[in-house]
Amino acid sequence: MAFTPLNALNAYLAVARRRSFAAAAAELGVSPSALSQSVRQLEKRLGVSLLMRTSRSVSLTEEGQRLLESAGPAVDQALESLKKVAVRTEDVTGRIRLTVPSFSVRHVVAPLLPRFLARHPHVEVDVRVENHFVDIVTEGLDAGIRFSDSIERDMVQVRLLGPSRFVVVAAPAYLARKGTPEKPEDLLTHDCLCIRSTSTGSRYVWELERGKRNWRIPVQGPVETNDEVLMRVLAEEGVGLLYTFEPQVAAELKRGSLRVVLEPYAALVPGLYLYYPSRAQVSRALKAFVGVARELAAEWKDQAR
Repeated sequence: MAFTPLNALNAYLAVARRRSFAAAAAELGVSPSALSQSVRQLEKRLGVSLLMRTSRSVSLTEEGQRLLESAGPAVDQALESLKKVAVRTEDVTGRIRLTVPSFSVRHVVAPLLPRFLARHPHVEVDVRVENHFVDIVTEGLDAGIRFSDSIERDMVQVRLLGPSRFVVVAAPAYLARKGTPEKPEDLLTHDCLCIRSTSTGSRYVWELERGKRNWRIPVQGPVETNDEVLMRVLAEEGVGLLYTFEPQVAAELKRGSLRVVLEPYAALVPGLYLYYPSRAQVSRALKAFVGVARELAAEWKDQAR
């Protein structure tokens, strides 16, 4: 066991904590005699006795106790730092910075992250939830999730979900009280849960379409918010009509607490994609994330058949 002050200090701390050369030697993987020599060299260098030895026991001197209390925590912290750095070479490490729209959180991000982190626990994921378009290169981000028509052409794209609809939904209680809208203009006389843009603060105009014709309806209503969970809860309570990404209310539609209205006018949106700048710039962490995203996307595609 070559002598260095730090090696000898670690050896001493092991003995001091266990009050036994044999137990400390077993922990460090060295012989008791080599461990004893290392501690003696440390004592010689410091010019003090750290341990009182007998044939049956080991105890600490006053200087030894003081060294244990002052150096022990620092050495433990240093060793833990070394362990974190010295992860196995096959482990993926690093940090991934993502920008995602709020409507992707429930049905894409939430199931994707647990699976990814279970496989790659040494990776940290920073998720920014924002509905406006983000230049991931300028913002220093690694990847994003958006509809394909808003992604720049030079980005690598991985499809997560196929085309989906934005629909108008309502609770049966609301429809019984207020009636069912039959055409887009009818929305102007209904109570609507108004969506406030997180980027501009302005009220969102509901977009509907049928064939080649499009409608942009400036709806009004009793509540305006940018919180999708609140809007969904209020819609189920019959407060008003809700305009939303259809997968967001799949469970509510299945159990009948919400119903789609104006279905012929539901706006079809292109697929939802994970995108990132260039294969040449992909870190190991992002490459692993893309792999899990592809795997999950394939499962979603099979389930949709």
